[in-house]
Amino acid sequence: MKKVNIIITAVLVVLIALLGVRFLSGEDNWICKNGEWIKHGNPSAPKPTKPCGNQILQESDIIVDLPQPNQAVENPLILTGKARGTWFFEASAPVRLLDNEGKELAAGIIQASGEWMTTDYVPFTGELKFSYNNTNEGTLVFNKDNPSGLPQNDKEFKVAVRLVPTNGLKVKVYFNNNKLDPEISCNKVFPVIRTIDVTKKVAGTAIEELLKGPTAEEKSGGYFTNINEGVKVKKISITDGVARIEFDETLDKNMGGSCRVSAIRAEITETLKQFSSVKEVVISINGRTEDILQP
Repeated sequence: MKKVNIIITAVLVVLIALLGVRFLSGEDNWICKNGEWIKHGNPSAPKPTKPCGNQILQESDIIVDLPQPNQAVENPLILTGKARGTWFFEASAPVRLLDNEGKELAAGIIQASGEWMTTDYVPFTGELKFSYNNTNEGTLVFNKDNPSGLPQNDKEFKVAVRLVPTNGLKVKVYFNNNKLDPEISCNKVFPVIRTIDVTKKVAGTAIEELLKGPTAEEKSGGYFTNINEGVKVKKISITDGVARIEFDETLDKNMGGSCRVSAIRAEITETLKQFSSVKEVVISINGRTEDILQP
């Protein structure tokens, strides 16, 4: 009997040792499956934040600056980042927004902001307009443009976002951006979204947002303005597709350089041209149009 007890004890010791090896060898951990981190057992460590599997390769092809993972986004959704030129075809690539059930909420493109026929990174921008359907979670799916249609050439990169309902009216405000346009093309400007109260004077309100300059968050994304601080709008009118906007003399103060002049005109013009009623913009200072904004 004593011998039997010894054998049973020995077997239990071996089983306990095997179980210990199993757990200590990482049985309870996070594993990468199909580009997603999946629980295996009951890991004590939090879910890894870095990409896994094919996403690591995909991240080297496309890097999304805006929105960031799990960022709260509203309609319209502004997209910025950079991708290798091989991600694009004819300077664009498709992007979709899905809800938490995989239903497509919006589809559009990202547009390369520079020469795309390269293997280097090229800045891109994009915009998706979607209808909020009480879904709190969504996924942005960036697809490599694949004109060949061959499955082996397909690539995608996903960014999880939080969808929030839109309050107020959304307008675009255009600034220069030294990250999206590192060569500073002067007249190349990029939009940010501002929420304003519903108003009949939406064009004038959009210009007021422009004159506020970029926010601290927007500045960290490379946005900057060439318009002097303290500029005031004296009046604005839109007739027969022509927007006429008059500023005070602060707009023209300490002016210098043709690049800055072009940038100021581009910021004002593109901010107003977002409205379908505006086809042309005439800028004046205290009633003058001919001798203003000189380099």
